[in-house]
Amino acid sequence: MQSTPTLLRSALLALGLFAATAQAADEAELIESINAYRSQVQRCAEQASPELPPLTADIRLVLPASGSADLQDSLARAGYPMVNVQAISLSGPRDATAAMQALQESFCQVLLDPQFVDVGVSRADRDWRIVLARPLLGGRLGDWQAEGNKLMQEINVARGQARQCGDKAFAAAAPLAWNATLAGTAEAHSRAMANGNFFDHRDRDGRTPGDRAELAGYAGLNIGENIAAGLDTAQKVVAGWLASPGHCANLMGPQFSELGAAYAVDPKSDAGIYWTAVFGSP
Repeated sequence: MQSTPTLLRSALLALGLFAATAQAADEAELIESINAYRSQVQRCAEQASPELPPLTADIRLVLPASGSADLQDSLARAGYPMVNVQAISLSGPRDATAAMQALQESFCQVLLDPQFVDVGVSRADRDWRIVLARPLLGGRLGDWQAEGNKLMQEINVARGQARQCGDKAFAAAAPLAWNATLAGTAEAHSRAMANGNFFDHRDRDGRTPGDRAELAGYAGLNIGENIAAGLDTAQKVVAGWLASPGHCANLMGPQFSELGAAYAVDPKSDAGIYWTAVFGSP
């Protein structure tokens, strides 16, 4: 039997390594494209979607790009504590750009669903599998005021250093002070989203964050609002906002000096948990 020369064997191994590296780069590029898409206001199915924090890449959601294995069983074996999951299979896109175009055209509602917080992407030649999921809540949260104050502390740590929010640079900003009126406004909106199973800055009565703050008796000049869903700690919420240019800009805004924040939970809702932070200045 004739053995393969060592040099040729090395070349074949190098070629395989190059192909695997290129594939991994395409998978990472698609996740980046999905998050860039989510970070902007989009129209999908005749509805406007608000800016959403980025999805976190989770290796446990990287499933074979081809085949028909049971999704829930696969995630259970991978150790992912799933509550809800959606898998998208594509066949044909030659690269991440083409895959992203197909996702926007046919699966925008899945990409823009605020309940999903994690993502995994796999590719085999022109077959792709994109898995979006929401894990179980940790269940270790305090009451809404305690967690709202934790959120403010995390925000103030972030404001304490200069940073780039998308294409806009922000200097370090002064810490925010807790405002009970804004806190009540935040809690009411979080509760409305959780009980009403929606995710939007505009509530079911058509009121904006400024409207709600004014109705609550807040007389400030500037109002801003960040919302999040599906995340079970203040740290995760703020990390998501910092990675989203619009949310980051609100968080770093020097025009704001006060904050109220809260979460609300409803197990019957899609995302399970909803957060609101209302920024203001007297």
